[in-house]
Amino acid sequence: MKRALICGVSGQDGGYLAKLLLDKGYEVFGTSRDAELSSFSNLETLGITGQVKCVSMSLTDFRSVLQVLSDVEPDEIYNLAGQSSVGLSFQQPVETLESIAFSTLNLLEVLRFRKKPVRFYNAASGECYGETSQDDPATETSAFHPKSPYGVAKCAAYWAVANYRESYGLYACSGMLFNHESPLRPDRFVTRKIVQAACRIASGSDERLKLGNLDVIRDWGFAPEYVDAMWRMLQQDTPEDYIIATGQSHSLMHFLECVFEKLGLDWRKHTQIDKGLLRASDIAANYANPSKAKKKLGWAATTNFDQLVEKLIAAEKKNAV
Repeated sequence: MKRALICGVSGQDGGYLAKLLLDKGYEVFGTSRDAELSSFSNLETLGITGQVKCVSMSLTDFRSVLQVLSDVEPDEIYNLAGQSSVGLSFQQPVETLESIAFSTLNLLEVLRFRKKPVRFYNAASGECYGETSQDDPATETSAFHPKSPYGVAKCAAYWAVANYRESYGLYACSGMLFNHESPLRPDRFVTRKIVQAACRIASGSDERLKLGNLDVIRDWGFAPEYVDAMWRMLQQDTPEDYIIATGQSHSLMHFLECVFEKLGLDWRKHTQIDKGLLRASDIAANYANPSKAKKKLGWAATTNFDQLVEKLIAAEKKNAV
């Protein structure tokens, strides 16, 4: 039985990955800063709380990381922890850098120090690339140009992984995941915010949904499919980095229109622009080319944009019952 350690198991990706690995017969451990006080609500939603062994670990504390890895002795480590909101990173840039970049460095240093044959996955991000276009979508060799503290932190973690792989021969790789959504997304993420508000309005609420820049363009996929790509990366003979995306991008306005239309509503009557929600700097558009993942991992997104919207609405309606 393989043993996996998921750092950040309480998050959206952590929950879906834990379920995937359990279904594959893994023994799964998950970390949280304080496992005794964490709710692990996503694990409860997925019905796997009792199957995941949760342990306390502070990723910014080298001793804590060393102790947990020595106790658990994992075959695979998935580093999904850290501050996950691009918007919040402008308000908390130091915490964002520490929780993403420094934490990744601690994990790599412990792996180097212990000299065990552990396979390490690092959650990088499409935010690393900054602006990309439909004519020139991001590939694994595209230059990085992050436009947020979150993107900067992810770039730092990515290069640390690449450096340790090349310098010390670690089996370590990064997945540059573009936006991926699910019913487990926290409320502060704009996709969840839109779906929740639209469902409430469809049920009779007279609220007005406040949003920022509707012109941004993103590649949105379905999160449960993306964790499968993470697992596939660690099953390869040699560690490599991969872009994980659908290859199709849409504007936030299109997402908004689709959600309200499927609920029989006109979004214009129920929304307003709030300049306070505009970011200091933002990526106008990102496009990705996930062909390497398809060729080498045999992975491709199967949920299209319209299906994603339908899944999110159906889940929200179910939660409201």
